[in-house]
Amino acid sequence: MAHLPESTVMDWTDYPLVEVVPGKVSGVPLLKGTRLPADTILENYEGGSPVEEIAEDFDVSETTIREILSYAASHEKHAHP
Repeated sequence: MAHLPESTVMDWTDYPLVEVVPGKVSGVPLLKGTRLPADTILENYEGGSPVEEIAEDFDVSETTIREILSYAASHEKHAHP
């Protein structure tokens, strides 16, 4: 897996698997249809959790986790500190 931006908050605005719903989890970017903050996936991966463990812990497919990580890695320069 590619290197991910460390300690950043991604700009998920244009990513179709992530949504912001005002009033839902304080309006943070969430994995679509869940209450799981997209940045939580990145934080767990950066913390050393393998994709399989993240998928199991949050009941999300490994494919979705890999897509989120790939998007974050390819948009590293657009991350916000």
